[in-house]
Order: sequence, then C-alpha cells, then structure tokens
Amino acid sequence: MRTISRDGEHELDIKKSRFLCAMARVGSEDGARAFIAQRRKAHWSANHNCSAYILGDDGGIQRSSDDGEPSGTAGVPMLEVLRHRGVTDAVAVVTRYFGGVKLGAGGLIRAYGGAVSATLDTLGLLERRTLLVVAVMADYLQAGRLESELRSSPYTVRSVEYGADVRIDVALSEEELDGFRAWLAEATAGQAVCEVEGSTVVEVPPEPRTE
Repeated sequence: MRTISRDGEHELDIKKSRFLCAMARVGSEDGARAFIAQRRKAHWSANHNCSAYILGDDGGIQRSSDDGEPSGTAGVPMLEVLRHRGVTDAVAVVTRYFGGVKLGAGGLIRAYGGAVSATLDTLGLLERRTLLVVAVMADYLQAGRLESELRSSPYTVRSVEYGADVRIDVALSEEELDGFRAWLAEATAGQAVCEVEGSTVVEVPPEPRTE
C-alpha cells in the first residue's frame, strides 16, 4: 500500500466550476471525519464538499460521500482513484463552487476523480514496506568501522546502542537476509552475530516503473 507524502490541496477549474481538492494523512475514522468537518466549515458557502477515505494496512476501511451531487458521481469516483493508486490512511475532500454550467453525470465523475488524481500527483506518494529488524552485536573494537560500513551500504541503520557490546539495529527486506548474513560474516571475519528481532514499516518513494 501507499500513502500521500504530505498534506495539501490542488485546484482545478472546469467549465467555470472550481474543484478544490484537499488531502490529509489520517490514522482513524475519527481523524478522517474531523478533517471532512474542518473542510466543510472552512468552505461552508460551497455547493458541495464531497469526500472519500481509505484506512488500514490492507485498505479495509473505505467510505465516500456525494454530499448532494447525483448518486455515484462524486464520492465513488474519488474513492476509485484512491483504490487504483493503492492509497491508504488518507482522506480527500473535493469542494465544488458551481460556476453555472452543468457538467452531466459523466462530466462530474471525470471532474471529481480528476481532482483527486491531480492532487495525488502534486503531493506525491510514499510506498509502505514491511522490513525485518535485525540486531547486530559486535565488540567495541569492531563497532566503529562496522557502523560506518553499514551506513554506506544498502542496508538501513535504525539505531546504535552501547552496552557490554555494541548493538546496531538494521532494517532490511526478508529477501536480503541471507545476503546480509554473508556480508556481515565477511565484514567482521565472523566475529559479529545477528538475530532477527521483529519487523518495522518504512515509507519510501515508489520505485519508478520500467517499460
């Protein structure tokens, strides 16, 4: 799944109507509802404040509202864009100020969906990945050099703790685990040991698509 990189808004003008899409990262339905209420209060004079949100690691919570637009022409296409882009833990509110020209059902669907899509492009997305947390234990003689080499490697150093030995927590994918163990054995002549301690979720820019 993905989420937006930051909160923000983007505006489209379509046949004299203003479509102002605001998006925010949220972690609960209460947070999503509060954001929707905030936007409605800020734009109380608008004709419509339509909304959609998806929550959960698997995107299991999905809600939308047409807020007075013809059924299925606003909230649903907004929600569909979020689904199609794999976005979760985010809420979108599209505020419409009517410009006097009716768009028809198809035009509304394109306008509301397009407003969310353009806003996602503007704000950017981050991909959520679940990585293993591997604890590396080394003695003080090796720790400084090992930490330096780890920080210049493809692996992610999460923390360093100094006790009787030095513990360095490293985040890596499950597919990288065997390679990391081999790398560590070579880098420390087999003196350092490592153990999988759990997992963590990180947010990184999505990899570019290749044709």
